[in-house]
Amino acid sequence: MKKISLSVLLATVVLSASDYNYEVSPMIGYAYPNGIQQLKDHTVFAGEMQFNNLLDSVIKPELSLMYSDVDRNDESVGDVDIFRSALNGVYEFSKFGAVTPFVKAGGGFESMSDHLVGNHNGFFLDAGAGLKVPLTQQLALKLEAIEMQKYDHSNWDNTLVILGGLNFAFGAKAQPAAPVAVAAVAAPVVAAVVAEKKPEPKPVAVAPAAIEAATTAAVILDSDKDSVFDPQDKCPNTPAGFKVDADGCPLKATLHLNFITNGHGVDAAGTAKVNDFAGFLKESPAYKASIIGHTDSSASDKYNQKLSEKRAQQVKTMLINQGVAADRLTASGKGETMPVASNKTKQGRAENRRIEVELTH
Repeated sequence: MKKISLSVLLATVVLSASDYNYEVSPMIGYAYPNGIQQLKDHTVFAGEMQFNNLLDSVIKPELSLMYSDVDRNDESVGDVDIFRSALNGVYEFSKFGAVTPFVKAGGGFESMSDHLVGNHNGFFLDAGAGLKVPLTQQLALKLEAIEMQKYDHSNWDNTLVILGGLNFAFGAKAQPAAPVAVAAVAAPVVAAVVAEKKPEPKPVAVAPAAIEAATTAAVILDSDKDSVFDPQDKCPNTPAGFKVDADGCPLKATLHLNFITNGHGVDAAGTAKVNDFAGFLKESPAYKASIIGHTDSSASDKYNQKLSEKRAQQVKTMLINQGVAADRLTASGKGETMPVASNKTKQGRAENRRIEVELTH
């Protein structure tokens, strides 16, 4: 049977962290100062906010804040509060499995509550690397290491900070409107072509169909490709090549069977098509089938009438043998009275030797 083309363009909206405008990460970790006099290793509390849609660039701006209450090596002089703020650019690599690696670099300012020997406010440069491990659609585990370099009175002080925390994504980006389903359905099915030597199938005329709104976040299927979506299709297993009504149920079908001249036997390819049609009838018990045989004009009217009836009866018998109830089937012949092509050519005569099937409720 000829197939009716159907194109359904639908999209399912699936969001990942990069589909959100903002990411906020509360973090905690440890700092290892090197070169800063009198300061011990210390705990760091941090917060980071990344802007995914602020710039049209693969580099994403990030604002970070850090706080530490640091003990001195000399406990007699008390502790120091350290505040650090930084602006970094973040580059995220392609996912490695589910994990998203990233690198970052930028600069900031470090402020200290007590300026003793070697401890001063100042600007610093930083660079780091880390990864995000997704836990849910909007929540991920974030791990990173940052190296900070501060120039302080002719000396470079460096501090390594190791952080871990949770990354929250929010502010979903506007998603493109879901495409509407656009279906191309066949125009009324033309009469069948039954060829003695299996001629090339003729194209089916196609006309534009009505456009109907598609459901977002779900793909609507049309399993039997008859242009009626499954939720509305009352005959979900209609074979290809059938004209259907608004409920997706066939009104008329054409069986492309190969008959030899003056013969009514069905070859293996035709048998497979008849068997498919029988399966449809068994799955759609509400329908009855009228099988109509046709011939070319090679013989007399009387002979051709008998031959068309034999062809129809042969198909009916094959359907009954496949389990279709006989009382749902009728067979009749039209002889050469309803040609669909000229009988003056070999090709035209081949087209006129055919079987048509009409379905009724």
